[in-house]
Amino acid sequence: MSDPDDLPPDAGRQSATPVRDAAWRGAVVTCFVLVAVALVRGYGDAWLLLWAAVAVLAGFLVAGPKRSLGAAIRPQPKPSPRSSVAEAVLAHIPDPVILVDPRAVVLEANKAAHALLPGLKTGHPLSFALRSPDVLDGIQKVLDTGEPLRVEYSERIPTERTFEVHIGPLQSDAASHADIQAGVVLFFRDLTSARRLEAMRADFVANASHELRTPLASVLGFIETLQGPARDDAKARERFLDIMKGQAQRMKRLIDDLLSLSRIEMRAHLSPTQTVDLRSIAAQMVETLSPLAKERGVAIQARLPDEPVLILGDRDELLRIAENLIENAVKYGESGGKVDVEVSRIDTSAGGAGRRAAFSVQDYGPGIAPEHLPRLTERFYRVDVVQSRDKGGTGLGLAIVKHIVNRHRGHFEIVSEPGEGARFTVTFPEAGHGR
Repeated sequence: MSDPDDLPPDAGRQSATPVRDAAWRGAVVTCFVLVAVALVRGYGDAWLLLWAAVAVLAGFLVAGPKRSLGAAIRPQPKPSPRSSVAEAVLAHIPDPVILVDPRAVVLEANKAAHALLPGLKTGHPLSFALRSPDVLDGIQKVLDTGEPLRVEYSERIPTERTFEVHIGPLQSDAASHADIQAGVVLFFRDLTSARRLEAMRADFVANASHELRTPLASVLGFIETLQGPARDDAKARERFLDIMKGQAQRMKRLIDDLLSLSRIEMRAHLSPTQTVDLRSIAAQMVETLSPLAKERGVAIQARLPDEPVLILGDRDELLRIAENLIENAVKYGESGGKVDVEVSRIDTSAGGAGRRAAFSVQDYGPGIAPEHLPRLTERFYRVDVVQSRDKGGTGLGLAIVKHIVNRHRGHFEIVSEPGEGARFTVTFPEAGHGR
């Protein structure tokens, strides 16, 4: 057995060289992957380039100050293991990233990729986890042409999601310097939210156009009638003019509601800072709508506290909430003969630190079937379209309420059973008790 004193003086440095080489190659691999991802996306993400710099710096620190760049990237006879530095950096990329070789076998993937494709395994073909002909054919096309490509990938289970997959080549010369095989980088960009927003906008335009088209067509038809057969018919003229006035008012209400909803959405990110008394809001609206309720044979009963109930809010928007909820209760629950309006306080934690103010409206009409409850706050959604239009509804009232409540960081709840009426409750953080 050799004596340790007989070993060459540089034996320790030689034994450490493979470790340093592996660390340096891992840093180079990580740097190359991050830069490739940024280029495939079509622009240089600053944070990706920053992580690349961190990876290179980590490689320098581990490899030691005396190593030259040429020695660091010199090909080694044996492949090095995957560096922990590479895994750590890739794990912080929020979008799924996958590296595959020319046979479409997975070389590397980050946590986001494994979350998207649970069956993804390093060393296994990508087709085992991703059954998309467009993506797999795109990989082969990129390998053949050397040009980046974009394709779409959709999945419907467990939820419907859509991705744009950027497929970019790992050139063989660059790959050899990084001690990895030539292959392809796949970067998945989630388009789900953007597609849903596009669908919502399309539905909104279609619904708004339909709602405006109906009264407009009615007005135009009556105008043609008055200009023709009913030109000299005084009774028909008066009747038609009344109908035209009603249709014009309906269009005005619809446009007013659309503009209100647009203004509320534009300010959704701005929390109100004005202190408002919720009790006075309820009292004012009960007084305003009492004549309408009396005309329909409905009695409004208000249960309000003696002292003010202060919240941070926009007075005009809070009045709009009270108006919509009380008016809906009077119109659609008039068969019950009464409507209860209540303002109260709710303690949600010990010591009143989470105290909230609640405004609720209860009607005793026919109620609402359970299948309609989740959709009542959707734009233009109606339980009964004919009844809603006959009562002057635009289908936007509860959508406006929901958006106002969201801006005030509140909560909106609807509880109803068929034949037992409906209760609409909004709650807000009380001023001085957190948000």
